[in-house]
Amino acid sequence: MYTLSFSFSCSLHLSHFQAMLRGGLWDMVIAMVLFGIWLPSCFSQTTSPSQDGKIKFRLAGYPRKHNEGRVEVFYNGEWGTICDDDFTLANAHVLCHHLGFVEALSWSHSAKYGPGTGKIWLDNVMCGGSENSIEKCVSRGWGNSDCTHQEDAGVVCKDERLPGFADSNIIEMQVNENRMKNIRLRPLSGAHVGRMPVTEGVIEVKFKEGWGHICNTGWTTKNSRVVCGMMGFPSQRTMGKKPSSLQTVYRIHSVACTGNEAHLSACSMEFSKANSSASCPDGGAAVVSCVPGPLFTQARARRFKLNPMSQVRLKGGAKTGEGRVEVLKESEWGTVCDDHWNLQSASVVCRELGFGTAKEALTGAQMGQGMGPIYMNEVQCRGDEKSLWDCPHKNITAKDCKHMEDASVICNIPYMGFEKSIRIVGGRTDHEGRVEVQVKSRWGTVCSDNWTTREAMVACRQLGLRYCLHAITETWYWDSSNVTEMVLSGVKCKGDEMTLTDCQHHSVVSCKRAGAQFSAGVICSDTASDLVLNAPLVEQTVYIEDRPLHLLYCAAEENCLAKSAAQANWPYGHRRLLRFSSVIHNIGKADFRPRLGRHSWVWHECHRHYHSMDIFTYYDLLSLNGTKVADGHKASFCLEDTECHEGVSKQYECANFGEQGITVGCWDLYRHDIDCQWIDITDVKPGNYILQVIINPNFEVAESDFTNNAMRCYCKYDGNRVWLHKCHLGDSFSEEAEKEFEHYPGQLNNKIS
Repeated sequence: MYTLSFSFSCSLHLSHFQAMLRGGLWDMVIAMVLFGIWLPSCFSQTTSPSQDGKIKFRLAGYPRKHNEGRVEVFYNGEWGTICDDDFTLANAHVLCHHLGFVEALSWSHSAKYGPGTGKIWLDNVMCGGSENSIEKCVSRGWGNSDCTHQEDAGVVCKDERLPGFADSNIIEMQVNENRMKNIRLRPLSGAHVGRMPVTEGVIEVKFKEGWGHICNTGWTTKNSRVVCGMMGFPSQRTMGKKPSSLQTVYRIHSVACTGNEAHLSACSMEFSKANSSASCPDGGAAVVSCVPGPLFTQARARRFKLNPMSQVRLKGGAKTGEGRVEVLKESEWGTVCDDHWNLQSASVVCRELGFGTAKEALTGAQMGQGMGPIYMNEVQCRGDEKSLWDCPHKNITAKDCKHMEDASVICNIPYMGFEKSIRIVGGRTDHEGRVEVQVKSRWGTVCSDNWTTREAMVACRQLGLRYCLHAITETWYWDSSNVTEMVLSGVKCKGDEMTLTDCQHHSVVSCKRAGAQFSAGVICSDTASDLVLNAPLVEQTVYIEDRPLHLLYCAAEENCLAKSAAQANWPYGHRRLLRFSSVIHNIGKADFRPRLGRHSWVWHECHRHYHSMDIFTYYDLLSLNGTKVADGHKASFCLEDTECHEGVSKQYECANFGEQGITVGCWDLYRHDIDCQWIDITDVKPGNYILQVIINPNFEVAESDFTNNAMRCYCKYDGNRVWLHKCHLGDSFSEEAEKEFEHYPGQLNNKIS
């Protein structure tokens, strides 16, 4: 038997082949099939698997939403694109499945989201739409294409995730690592080496072959603005040309930015070939001088606060410069809906707060859901606005957006080297261990006296390990073979500091328990819970009850009554109780779990339940000058999921000694008729007061944000009835409005007006 030899050039386009068929070659093709000879692979092959088995997909482009963009494929260690030849909606369905979305809405041709770089991995892709992998679709084969990047294909996926896929919802500037891996500033003089942050220097760009420079011919302040933004600085200084006398390789020429790009790679520029030593006519290496934000000046204040007059803030983030975007309107903070949210709009927020451009724009409440109003939708900034409020946007209604669509951002911040002066050792993983810090060139441990979650939060942030899970005060069970001396004590943090030495601490080390086994430790986590109280519900459900003493024995046993109840004529008489319902939502990114395991929970026979926390909530009634006139508290009767948002399943139930906690997206309801869900006001005189409720008051369980754990209301009591108004979370008003609240012009003599 012999084999018929037949060959086509695999560069032949499918359309050419179809023309050949129409031109009379059909008989030849039939003959080939009859002889068992397949057509060349460039016509009909399915895409073969990656050599290393690692194929990844991402959406890229600028600007775009998180569910749309240029399709990029990672194959054989390199990112590339897909040509739009023969592209169909069926192809888009398969690709959207790869990206974790349920289906495709549409697709785009001709590099709608900008031309990509690197390889064009796939061309003439033809899917049926039901394939579970792009490899099962017909194409010309990996890397076989006659297209340019002006033909890169894009997709728009339905914004609904497939079950089991992580809900990334991130828009980031994706850089072609083959051409530009990283950028840094090299100080202009040796006198500035080692100072942090580096605000002025020669721009150095990292390529595969090493570091190179940018030719400054035609360099503008707009270019400098983009580079400074990448370095974490909000603005740039104007500098004259400073031609460098360095013998250097100029890899980038003719940079032309508009000034609004989030990354230098989004600007127009020319690249010289690798290993070439292209000159820079009439110029030298590009230099920038940047203006740092107030948090990052070299002589920065230790406990600097961002401008209290700012109309934008970030909430719920683990690190400085990241969080859910909230804006101020009429003295109340609200969120921004993520429709059309992109890097330009996110960069306006970052610069307004004294950071650089946005590294990532996040959608889908990736930094937790807000609880107040939603003020803005379809924000579309150019990038040069001074404030987010200056950008075109729509006012929204409740039908437009929900808090599950809250926009967030991660800003570029200057490199400060904070992680070099702290380390954790002795732990079982790289996320836990005994804390050691460097103070005056000496490494040593930290005293654990009064070491709490707030101090541990700062330590995890400084380590770059995001959130705190536990603050450890006894580290005897961790390896202590290399324990150093104690160099820091008396540490007391607010929780938002960038380093432990920014917190209050002793000038001279003084520690009650100075042994190595009592040094401070941490367990850090990538996620954290965040509890908030539903303030309107408290306002709607408040009332007064005169409850007979014979029904209060259990409450008395659990210290839920005022001290005067001990002298009451039990079981006769009654106590006057201020009662209300409360709903505690977990809007964070991790379940809220008691710090102690079940083996440490306390059984209360009277109410027949386990307490998993010593104190879960404080209830206080304050006079208008802040003096406490009555209080209540509630141990955690049981933490459980009463209700959840659609699509979220309950996990925690107290019955039958079940696990306790509050799942992300769920809430725990404490009804007004539950014991201890009150303040005993039997001894309180009629007047105007402030009701204050604080969740997790002792910071016993770590959260991403403690500033929203308190709720306050105006309270008016006339001796028979009670009214609450202006109930709000402790951080939901502007500072000015909160000060007015504290100095409420009521009747200071506690008489009813």
